[in-house]
Amino acid sequence: MNQPDCVIFDFGGVLVDWDPRHLFRKMFDGDRAGMEHFLGHVCTNDWHIRHDAGERYRDTVPVLVGQFPQYERYIRAFDERWGEMVAGDFPETVAVLRDLHGRGVPLYALTNWPGEKYEILTGRFDWIGCFRGVLVSGEVMLKKPDARIFHLLLERFQIDPRKAIYIDDVRANVDAARGVGLDAVRFTTAEDLRRALAQRGL
Repeated sequence: MNQPDCVIFDFGGVLVDWDPRHLFRKMFDGDRAGMEHFLGHVCTNDWHIRHDAGERYRDTVPVLVGQFPQYERYIRAFDERWGEMVAGDFPETVAVLRDLHGRGVPLYALTNWPGEKYEILTGRFDWIGCFRGVLVSGEVMLKKPDARIFHLLLERFQIDPRKAIYIDDVRANVDAARGVGLDAVRFTTAEDLRRALAQRGL
């Protein structure tokens, strides 16, 4: 294994606590079954990830409201109150990030995130300044696990995949990263991440 010289982080599930339930628990006022039905049948995960690939809420929300007018308030909230779905960051993982940054390790990020909502992160989390480069799926119209977004990341930031570590909590994304030559670590806990980095000389 080559000695790594940079680390690439995912955001959601690794550094950022994003979950639509953070918002809709409040809106459904304790009606858990109603909330889960809404997220499973109206604002589904398949609908949500279309925005990760570049679709705009201003285009998709009216269509969905037309299909489910009884849920209009909740559908519009998915766009207008998007920031409330971000509960915060994960301090233990952020501490790993800051430690690496403090030691001069080049850091990059590759995130599936709606391009129009990326400012929510930059406005709340100063640790984003630790990254030398961030590739946001919604801004480039590609999303993980598509291999093309990994190739774009490597090309844009001139990263040698043989000397980089990629961290993500989603197995499909980890597998895709390995497919383009990256040493990929599936994130579970900050403690396990520190151990994995130490094993690689970091």
